[in-house]
Amino acid sequence: MDFLRYAEASAGLLNTELVGVDDLVGHLAGREWLHPRATDRDCTVLRRFQRELRPVFEASDRGATREVVEGLNELMVRHPVTPRISDHDGDDLHLHVATTSASVAELVIGESLLGLATLVCDLGPTRLGACSAERCDHVYVDTSPNQSRRYCSDRCSSRANVAAYRRRQKLVAATPLTTGAGRPAVDDAATAAGA
Repeated sequence: MDFLRYAEASAGLLNTELVGVDDLVGHLAGREWLHPRATDRDCTVLRRFQRELRPVFEASDRGATREVVEGLNELMVRHPVTPRISDHDGDDLHLHVATTSASVAELVIGESLLGLATLVCDLGPTRLGACSAERCDHVYVDTSPNQSRRYCSDRCSSRANVAAYRRRQKLVAATPLTTGAGRPAVDDAATAAGA
């Protein structure tokens, strides 16, 4: 069981608009065996879970560690995880977070909660965030060594950096040049031309 992958998938789930089964199948890329089992009911359950889980990411982003822990604990009560040992890969025994009869939604929710709970215990409750880019409502999991992540993607980071650069350039262009004495600088070429 890859807890970090499950934690990151929970952010991906929050960033996915689940209008229908096709959207859920898109979220389950690389897990083709789950595609035929995905239903409209799974989408409905997962949309509700998205609304329940988002406040945990927002609390972490604000540094409200108690809210993160209480929120995850409450969600684990509301959505019990039933781990089991699986031996379907021969000698590679590993944990699954749900029984084989679990729905796709139950499986995804279980993976999300167990992944996030493990991440919070291992790295701390402030490793979840909301993108700092304007007009972006996506979330992310911050696994950077110095906990410095502020954006959900390189694309949002680049856009924010370009926007900040342009603001600085406009500020520089709007600021009059001054001499060391605080007087406006005189353009020597313009002065010479007028003399």
